[in-house]
Amino acid sequence: MGKPSRVNQTAISDFLLLGLSERPEEQPLLFGIFLGMYLVTMMGNLLIILAIISDPHLHTPMYFFLANLSLTDACFTSASIPKMLANIHTQSQTISYSGCLAQLYFLLMFGGLDNCLLAVMAYDRYVAICQPLHYSTAMSPQICALMLGICWVLTNCPALVHTLLLTRVAFCAHKAIPHFYCDPSALLKLACSDTRVNELMIITMGLMFLPAPLTLIILSYVCISWAVFGISSPGGRWKAFSTCSSHLTMVLLFYGSLMGVYLLPPTTHSAERESRAAILYMVIIPC
Repeated sequence: MGKPSRVNQTAISDFLLLGLSERPEEQPLLFGIFLGMYLVTMMGNLLIILAIISDPHLHTPMYFFLANLSLTDACFTSASIPKMLANIHTQSQTISYSGCLAQLYFLLMFGGLDNCLLAVMAYDRYVAICQPLHYSTAMSPQICALMLGICWVLTNCPALVHTLLLTRVAFCAHKAIPHFYCDPSALLKLACSDTRVNELMIITMGLMFLPAPLTLIILSYVCISWAVFGISSPGGRWKAFSTCSSHLTMVLLFYGSLMGVYLLPPTTHSAERESRAAILYMVIIPC
């Protein structure tokens, strides 16, 4: 076997997304399941946003960040699932070169924004429970808007840089991606040119959007647990902790699935395992 033919990136017209299954008899079932989950995700998150906007009692920092998290989840899911549904419906596996890069950019941006918002919401719960007298000052509307703006900048810039760096990569003739979306690591495996800068960018983004937000979340919940267990009344402890339960559940599911993809050692079924984990944090958790 000779070396794969080198193809300039400007000549690439499309990639192939192999999806979750190549069996024709399973496609209608997959289409129905993911269409249903996508509609529930969009309707549910839209209703959350509308409820928060319409009810003045919910105009608080916690619900402000919850509305933005719902918007982020809806956009994050929309970056990949509609294309997968369209491919199943048309019985096609193709995605254009520009469409793949655009999908990659939005997945990186909204995925990173999810991480940042989860960290900010953990900080919000820390201030509310551990420093309640300073809550109105520490989480004023101006500070909340500033924190949200910083989250957008921190996620948009690395995602844009990583996507632009991919335009400099030359891809080989084999263009099949063993996922239902344009996974950055899978894309680099198809490259015929030097990808060291791109791999360094993936590591940098991984350090920014995994350990850093997770560390802030863990520290916040350590302080919250310490404060909650210091409350003498069992009812008071339960009331304080119940405000964190849904957020904590999402954190465990989200980071658990990400770690299952990126921290466990590779196996012969790595692509299948990564696809299942991606379904968890791209579809099920937002739903």
